[in-house]
Amino acid sequence: MKRRNFINKTLLGTAATVGFPSIVPANVLGKNAPSNKINIGQIGCGRIARSHDIHDTIRFDQTRFIGVCDVDSKRAADAKQLVDSYYQEKTGKKKYVNAKVYEDYREMLLNKDIDAVVISTPDHWHSQPAMEAALAGKDIYLQKPTSLTVQEGQQLRAVVKKTGAILQVGTQQRAMPQFRIAAELVRNGRIGKVHTVKIGLPGDPAGPEAPEMPIPSNLNFDMWLGSTPDVPYTEIGVHPQDGYSRPGWLRQRNYGAGMITGWGQHHYDSAAWGLNTELSGPKSVEALAEFPKSGLWNVHGDFFVKHEYDNDVTVYTSGGYTNGIKYIGDKGWIFVSRGAYTASASDPVSKEKSSRALNASNPKILESVIGENETHLYKIDDQHGNWLDCIKSRKEPISPIEKGHKACVICLISDIAMQFDRKLEWDPINEVFVNDNEANAMLAREQRKPYGTNYVAG
Repeated sequence: MKRRNFINKTLLGTAATVGFPSIVPANVLGKNAPSNKINIGQIGCGRIARSHDIHDTIRFDQTRFIGVCDVDSKRAADAKQLVDSYYQEKTGKKKYVNAKVYEDYREMLLNKDIDAVVISTPDHWHSQPAMEAALAGKDIYLQKPTSLTVQEGQQLRAVVKKTGAILQVGTQQRAMPQFRIAAELVRNGRIGKVHTVKIGLPGDPAGPEAPEMPIPSNLNFDMWLGSTPDVPYTEIGVHPQDGYSRPGWLRQRNYGAGMITGWGQHHYDSAAWGLNTELSGPKSVEALAEFPKSGLWNVHGDFFVKHEYDNDVTVYTSGGYTNGIKYIGDKGWIFVSRGAYTASASDPVSKEKSSRALNASNPKILESVIGENETHLYKIDDQHGNWLDCIKSRKEPISPIEKGHKACVICLISDIAMQFDRKLEWDPINEVFVNDNEANAMLAREQRKPYGTNYVAG
């Protein structure tokens, strides 16, 4: 406890004494100047970190992973081995890096040699470490969803704006050419005036009852819970102790909202790209959803959500549609999906059900060339690579905090609408429900001290 208090006080003291927006990430100055390596710390070493974030960042020569952090010491040790082995194989040197292992990410943030962090934690541990990393002068790659609640996202947005940190949200569909092509064709009127969008998104199944179990000695369960309620430990409610298959926390409302945020932020972000609504949002939301009546898992199953926009576009989302995004205009339609891509082997949608990456009502639509004077969207080849380039250039990445937050908000208000048997009016500018105190009460959650975004100074 003394060590935790020391770390807390040190970070808070730093936040209080450094003026905004004068924080300059370490990579801009000194031995880690833009011409040299970007030293990276990995926060969260589970399934997505191993199969996606570490893999897709470490392969760039401009990076050097020098620290790994996880509240499960087994996972942290595995991540260290993964990183050290990669560099040994690449350089032929046994201790080229010798990555340092941390249990508490706040201690990692005190390491001035670390320029940037990749955050691949469970959803309830996204906003707080991202805020504290920005306050510590680090740049951030943040897995989606951006936040557990709308309030958390607003707090993170404010801190990133003040500090000038380069934060890239992990909505990697922006790096997939078919999503950009579809958005450009829609933005440039190739299907006429868009009036409807249909988004295919699966739900989650119910789960078994799960008895209380002894907490493994390798897991700091109190810190894993963080700002969420103190509950008994059970393995399928956290993550597997053997292997890196899909974790059970994904299906519990304490830690996220299920597929509406798990994949929803990807699809809502991509849809907004095509509709040119990235910085706004819907004016209303209404939803129907089935929830488990028993068992540990309690996020939504089958569902249907409807969003209405001021530009007369209506967006429907359901597991009944093919996974992907279908823009429908008065002159045709365009459908886009991930195709054969999967972020990890345990992605919930099989390749067979999402195999067509780009389609249209008329093949000639897809052959259309975007003219020089038409709208051309931000083009990148790789989400992690774009983040690294922007760390050095200090330019805005393709998925900055404001756009990531707005996409996440759509997910979160959809989840809230699932709890009500009525249409909810939404103010996308002020980010509140209109004249609805009951719904507005769900824009934030009580946070368990000492954890939570409410207790981050600065």
